[in-house]
Amino acid sequence: MKLRIGFGYDVHQLASGRELWLGGIRIDHELGLLGHSDADVLIHAICDAILGAANMRDIGYHFPPKKGNEFEGIDSKILLRKTVDLVAQKGYTIGNIDCTVCAERPKLNPHIPQMQSTLAAVMDIPQDDISIKATTTEHLGFTGREEGISAYAVVLLQQG
Repeated sequence: MKLRIGFGYDVHQLASGRELWLGGIRIDHELGLLGHSDADVLIHAICDAILGAANMRDIGYHFPPKKGNEFEGIDSKILLRKTVDLVAQKGYTIGNIDCTVCAERPKLNPHIPQMQSTLAAVMDIPQDDISIKATTTEHLGFTGREEGISAYAVVLLQQG
């Protein structure tokens, strides 16, 4: 069996007038993330980690953010499912995923089980294979000033 590791990172600016989507679920908050799609930084980081592990470039390559295209405003869960299908064509399956979301607010720990459940259903993998952690930056940097949210993901792919 061949194993491959991939790393992903994404960041989006917080803005008024947008819904906050993280890990495939809507979280009640006065600000949302600004982006071409629903701007789910966690899913985008996971997609980049999966694609990177398979040596298939990045999310922007496969789902370009061009105004008026099919991906504008898209639910990132759709992009994640398409990403899993792309790597499956090369014979890869997901072993496990480890993620960290950096945000001062809202507090994310109460939402993690629902994120895990949602992501597991989208990727058709056991919920136990998805680790999601939440942290702050102790009020430092753009995250600490609540200007944006970032996410990191590492994925293990198996082939054969």
